[in-house]
Amino acid sequence: MARTLALGAALLAFGHAPAQAAAKIQRVISPGGIEAWLVQDATVPLVAMQFAFRGGSAQDPADKPGVAQLMADNLDEGAGDLDSNAYHERLERHAIQMNFTVTRDYIRGSLRMLKDNRDEAFDLLRLALTAPRFDAEPLERVRAQTMSILRRESVTPGSIASNKFFAAGFPNHPYAHSPRGTLTSIPAIGADDLRAYRKKMFARDGLTVAVVGDIDADALGKLLDATFGTLPAKGDLASVPDVTLATGDSRVFVPLDVPQTNILFGGPSIKRDDPDFMAAYIVNHIIGGGSLSSRLYHEVREKRGLVYSVSTSLWWMDKTSIFLGSTATRADRANETVDRISAELKRIADEGPTQQELDEAKSYLKGSQMVALDSSTKFAGALLQYQLDKLGIDYLDRRPAIIDAVTLDDAKRVAKKIWSHQLLTVSVGRPPAEASTPKPIKN
Repeated sequence: MARTLALGAALLAFGHAPAQAAAKIQRVISPGGIEAWLVQDATVPLVAMQFAFRGGSAQDPADKPGVAQLMADNLDEGAGDLDSNAYHERLERHAIQMNFTVTRDYIRGSLRMLKDNRDEAFDLLRLALTAPRFDAEPLERVRAQTMSILRRESVTPGSIASNKFFAAGFPNHPYAHSPRGTLTSIPAIGADDLRAYRKKMFARDGLTVAVVGDIDADALGKLLDATFGTLPAKGDLASVPDVTLATGDSRVFVPLDVPQTNILFGGPSIKRDDPDFMAAYIVNHIIGGGSLSSRLYHEVREKRGLVYSVSTSLWWMDKTSIFLGSTATRADRANETVDRISAELKRIADEGPTQQELDEAKSYLKGSQMVALDSSTKFAGALLQYQLDKLGIDYLDRRPAIIDAVTLDDAKRVAKKIWSHQLLTVSVGRPPAEASTPKPIKN
């Protein structure tokens, strides 16, 4: 308990230190050739690491979606000579926080510990990556948890909308299926599937690492080799083709007896390495990324009272990029809401933003970046993403100038390029006719 409280106090204390250390990013190359970005900061005795392996759920077998997620969920359920209980006891006794998440392109991990426990933490991570046990009891327990989540998602409007959107937008592509898998696929996945996936995924050529905290480059280099050095040099990943979101002005409706209709909408966007990306990012902020200040919020909520909230974001993946928006409304006003959103997106495509909107968005985006990186884990996560996006180690220094360089002509050109596309829209809720008919009160 004392160690856990100490870690909690350290996490609270490590607030503004990452922002102050932004200009001190080091490129560390271990003796074995493993690269990491490091921000060394001794403000508190804490170390946070974020890492990723290329592959993700796009590498799931076509007939068994969910293998990557189930494997990741079992990595800390026993490794080496430690069963699940012994492994978790070691984590808890040393106040070590370890997590794994799966996206369509990556398996990402995080590790956070007090400085004095870093050797133990990195060694437990080494065991999880190189010698996971996948014992029957924890595997079945995690499988049951996954099935419970999937059953809950099968009646949750937001989850249904997301799954339908990706299935309709990326037919016959690995991005079509949810990383979590399906109620049909998860029971069919065995320990051998997890072992095979781990073997082809965890390799040094697909590894990216970022570290923030009280550790120097020499110590980190040794720990990188000890943790990742015995992994294979190269992975065995299947080729995943580039893909563009299919829209065709398609409106997909899924009936579900819920109080409000959830709406997911989107279309093709531009990739992260496109020179116009920052212009697109700024225009998205103006459209729906700026929450209370956005055009959609003003037009759809404030002027017409159709929704409580509406937002949009840019999603970029290895093989595609999209813009994605979401909202919820009364069933009998769902079509009107989609019509108003479509009209506003068409207006930004036709006219572009105003100079005032552009200036205000630039000011916000320049000021908000470092405020958002207010913890060691968030900062390490940002450094990891900058590496995955190949932005360069000096990106944080260059970012304000990149934002300032976007002109009104750039913003108008990009608005037409992205938001003139037809929309793919998925609505989940009651049919409008049913929503307008009062339901009998049950005694």
